[in-house]
Amino acid sequence: MKKFVNDVDAMLRESLGGMVEAHPKLLRVEFEPTFVARHEGASNKVALISGGGSGHEPLHAGFVGRGMLDAACPGQVFTSPTPDQMLAAAAATETGRGVLFIVKNYAGDGMNFQMASEMLETESATVLVNDDVAVENSTHTTGRRGVAGTLVVEKMVGAAAEQGATLAQCKALGDRVNAATASMGVAFTSCTVPAAGRPTFDIGADEIEIGVGIHGEPGRRRAAHMPADEIVRTLMDAILGDLKARAGREVLLHVNGFGGTPLMELYLLHHAANRRLEAEGLRLARSLVGNYTTSLDMAGASLTVSLLDDELASLWDAPVHTAALRW
Repeated sequence: MKKFVNDVDAMLRESLGGMVEAHPKLLRVEFEPTFVARHEGASNKVALISGGGSGHEPLHAGFVGRGMLDAACPGQVFTSPTPDQMLAAAAATETGRGVLFIVKNYAGDGMNFQMASEMLETESATVLVNDDVAVENSTHTTGRRGVAGTLVVEKMVGAAAEQGATLAQCKALGDRVNAATASMGVAFTSCTVPAAGRPTFDIGADEIEIGVGIHGEPGRRRAAHMPADEIVRTLMDAILGDLKARAGREVLLHVNGFGGTPLMELYLLHHAANRRLEAEGLRLARSLVGNYTTSLDMAGASLTVSLLDDELASLWDAPVHTAALRW
């Protein structure tokens, strides 16, 4: 394993230290328990807090700032944060208008955020993001996974909270955005968790994993490598089949890299996906292309489609200033 690392056990602390040093007017970090928060806390708004295992950067700490999150709780690589982190983040950011947790649908994340919510003395609510359509007819208790659509939820709800929306309104909006969002990914290689020192899964040089999870979980099927248009067709079949959008609907297309795929290839995927949208009579209204919900060094990408209306488009367009997303 060749990575930039001094001590595996200190890797998260050193990385967060570097992040805050790179954005000193935007972010601050606390340790024991660990959370990242806005350098200057917002006032008189619902506090938005998210988090999860590290290794998906810039999700979530990269989305802390004006127009998105108030705090993020990072666990160790691919390991859920603990309730005491969430409680500390809530205490540091809550302004009297309640706390909204935005949680990716994984067993550990769900359990720990639920525990924190039950322990909070202030009013709170939770939006559970489960946009990954790769999980079909799941008998697993957690059901569909939360993946790159989490960014879309955090951006739109973050804009609403910044504009003064109530806790109930933020919760309802988050659930609505989640229901209007579907994602699916494909991996060419595994990722390597630093503590493990070897790839998470084995995959042949000419194989791809269709529907892979952002921690390297198996997808719908293992297949032979194929042209990009065929990969996009497979992903979009599942995504559009889930959304069942009528022709004429405006959509947001998010092409997300898993950490090891060049931007040139991500834009190629956007081109192919947009052709499919046009063929379905759907109107590309907003786009986001880049590495936003990664899986360490995994080569691969995911596609996310969100159905838009005037309100959601306006919330997407609202000003945002974070380390990883700003306009």
